[in-house]
Amino acid sequence: MNRYFREISVVAALGVVLVAMAIFAPAFFQPQPLLSLLTREAPTLVVACGMTLVIICRQIDISVGSVFSVCSVCTGLLAARGWPLPLVLPAAAALGALLGAVNGILVAGLRLPSIVVTLATMVTLRQGLNLVRQGEFVNMPDAVQWFGLPQATGQWLLVGASLALLVALGLGMRHLAAGRFVYAVGTDAEAARLAGIRPQLVTLLVFVFIGALTGLAAMMNIVQSPQVQPLSGMGLELKVIAAVVVGGVAISGGRGNLWGAFAGLLLLACVAPALTHLHIEAYWEKAIQGGIILLAVVADGVRSRKSNH
Repeated sequence: MNRYFREISVVAALGVVLVAMAIFAPAFFQPQPLLSLLTREAPTLVVACGMTLVIICRQIDISVGSVFSVCSVCTGLLAARGWPLPLVLPAAAALGALLGAVNGILVAGLRLPSIVVTLATMVTLRQGLNLVRQGEFVNMPDAVQWFGLPQATGQWLLVGASLALLVALGLGMRHLAAGRFVYAVGTDAEAARLAGIRPQLVTLLVFVFIGALTGLAAMMNIVQSPQVQPLSGMGLELKVIAAVVVGGVAISGGRGNLWGAFAGLLLLACVAPALTHLHIEAYWEKAIQGGIILLAVVADGVRSRKSNH
C-alpha cells in the first residue's frame, strides 16, 4: 500500500472531483462532451507515456512541445499534398524519432544534461518553425479529418488507440526486460552498468521512443481539425511533465508507473471543464493546477526524506 500511496492519492483526488461534479454539475457527464474531452487529451496521453519512461530513466525532455509542432506541420503538409494516411502515420513517427534521436545522441553520447539539451532543441525547433511558416496554417483535406470516418467513430478510435498504447506499455514496463532496464538505469546507472546493462544505449532509445510517440500524437492531433496551427504544441511539455509528476513518477528517476501518470493527466484535464460547469472564472485553472503540482512535489520530497532516514 505504501509503495503505491501517491498513485492511490491521485485516484482518490480524481474520484472526489468526479463525485463533486456528479452532485453539482451532472451535465459534465453528458456522453458527447465527455467523449470530446477524452479525444482532446488522447494525444497528450500518448506523449505522457513517453515522458514517463524518460523521467523514470532520470532524464527530462522539455522539447516535446516543439517536436509536436514540427511533426504536426510536416505531416500536415504531406497529407495536404495527397499522401495517403497509411504513409503519413509512419512518416510522423519517423520524424519524431529522428528529432528524439538528436536529443538522445547529445545526452547519451556526449553526456550533456538533458534539461540543457532539450531546452536548446525546444527553442531551436520553435524559432525555426516560426521563421519558415510565419504563422501560416496548413489546410487539411476533408478526407484526413477523423481518418475519413464519421466524427464519433474517429473520436472512439483515437481514445481507444491511446488507451491501448497505455495498457501495452504498462504491461511491457512490468514484464519485459526492456522495462526493467529503464528502471535500473534511473535508479542507479553505475549499478546497472555493472549488471551488464548499457545505460547510454537505454537513454538514447528512451529519447528516440518519446520522439516517435510525439510524432504519433501529432498525427492524432491533426486529424481533429481542418487546419494545423504551427504552434499547436506550445505548452504541451509543461502539461505532460505536470501530469507525470502528479501521477507519482519521481523526478529523481527510478520510481513510478504509467497508471499513475494516466490518473494525473485525468485529474489535471478535469480542472478546466469542472470550472466551466461550476461557473468559476477560467483564470483559476492554472492556479489550481499549479497547486496540485506543488502538493505532488512536496509529497514526493517528504516521502524521499522519510525513506532516507
